Amino acid sequence: MEKLEHDDKGAVLKEKLLVSACLIGVRVRYDGGDSRTESILRLEDRYDLIPLCPEVLGGLPVPRPPAEILLGKAVTEEGRDVTVNFEAGARITLDYCLENGIRKAILKSKSPSCGTGMIYDGSFTRTLTPGDGFTAELLRRHGIEVYSENNFMECV
Repeated sequence: MEKLEHDDKGAVLKEKLLVSACLIGVRVRYDGGDSRTESILRLEDRYDLIPLCPEVLGGLPVPRPPAEILLGKAVTEEGRDVTVNFEAGARITLDYCLENGIRKAILKSKSPSCGTGMIYDGSFTRTLTPGDGFTAELLRRHGIEVYSENNFMECV
């Protein structure tokens, strides 16, 4: 039986779960939209959902030009290298997880930050290639379980 933690008033503390902010309805996608996923929102009963957007944390605006990973770099369709923003956002996200005991994350599929398993190939033709986004890869390297909106039920 799982031992539940309680706060100083006796309330049960829920496990923290990092979630890409766009998946819970925050309008932070590159196009100014969101990718709200109702089934993830229903996890609120079991988890303390922590919404973060690594791209915004890394200093990119909303909206912003779409970016993809090409030869290890995050680049826009116009060829602007935004790798530094993606790396900074990934590091800030990792630091937050480590400081707050977050061991699991549900991240947006196919994203150059959050994609897990498959990401766009840098051709801006919606072609997928095996790989992880900057944040997903960094979190995994540090022992954080990473899921997408397509397979997150494996983590619950």
